[in-house]
Amino acid sequence: MQVASQVLVDDLRRQLAGRTAAETLAFVAEAFPGKAVFSTSFGLEDQIITHLIFSQDLPIQVFTLDTGRNFQETYSTWNKTLLKYEKPIVPYFPRQDSLEQLLQAKGPNSFYASVEARKECCSIRKLEPLARALDGQQLWLTGIRAEQSANRQHMHAAEWDAGHQLAKVHPLFDWTWDQCQDFARAHAIPVNPLHQQGFVSIGCAPCTRAVAAGEDFRAGRWWWEDQSAKECGLHSTGSKELVKS
Repeated sequence: MQVASQVLVDDLRRQLAGRTAAETLAFVAEAFPGKAVFSTSFGLEDQIITHLIFSQDLPIQVFTLDTGRNFQETYSTWNKTLLKYEKPIVPYFPRQDSLEQLLQAKGPNSFYASVEARKECCSIRKLEPLARALDGQQLWLTGIRAEQSANRQHMHAAEWDAGHQLAKVHPLFDWTWDQCQDFARAHAIPVNPLHQQGFVSIGCAPCTRAVAAGEDFRAGRWWWEDQSAKECGLHSTGSKELVKS
């Protein structure tokens, strides 16, 4: 991490220490006017952050990556969120030509063939659209929590994303799953119905399953792969402390 980036992250960590999630978002909106964005995939954590941004009328753009393989329940949650808050959520889609070339060459389910093939699909459907969404921004807000996986316990609530060259803040980093559920109920936040079916981490429909009691939060993602370190790459360029697959 370069000196200037380290100074920025260290300052963010000091400034955000002790702040609530709502206070963190308000601080970010003021400190990075028009240059802070939040990515939502309409899971429980993301719905809470969306609620905090919209209910405080913060000037933080909320965007989502529509991979084209989302669950219908996710689209339903997206629609309910628009109706409740009457605020825009900006969609980013895969490049049509890249997607057409992938399907023509390898078919619609190539991601099952190998880790490399799955990462190729994630790159086209998620990583390239994400790069466009973050282009020109200074801070990226996410719904990451330390409890979600062993990899994420090595992260910090504020860090530097070297790949996208911006700061990254996780307002719910220290929250538990129970805290998230309680907060959503208390504030009547639209919740993805997949959570009631055993889905904790929600991604693309072919790559996500429900988890059993006692399983890791990320066990339902790419369950046919090595269980030790499963990330799609969205958060693979974060702090040095994050262990990568």
